[in-house]
Amino acid sequence: MGWRFWIDRGGTFVDVIARAPDGRLRATKLLASDLSTGEDAVIAGIRRLLGLEAGVPLPIERIAEVRVGTTVATNALLERKGARTLFITNDGLEDILLIGDQSRPDLFALDIQRSERKGSHLVL
Repeated sequence: MGWRFWIDRGGTFVDVIARAPDGRLRATKLLASDLSTGEDAVIAGIRRLLGLEAGVPLPIERIAEVRVGTTVATNALLERKGARTLFITNDGLEDILLIGDQSRPDLFALDIQRSERKGSHLVL
């Protein structure tokens, strides 16, 4: 049984929780955009909990599981902070724009009432 890592990558912080082979839980928090380590914050967090120096290869044989979840893209969509984007699709798939906008004020409603869309789109 090896180390198990569960990681949440947010826009500001990366939280890493790990279960050591002996069952102990450990946690660390890093800045998501900290460039001082020279590596990805997820890898830096795993290194920190394993007690490894930067640049040392990860001991894959000691790691049983790594799971990473992120809210970065979802937050960018919800906060409308993403870059302006052009979406081009094939005939018959234009409803993706309606289906994929994540506006669900009443998640369990059977009769969905859509709000007005902001912006515009062109379907050729």
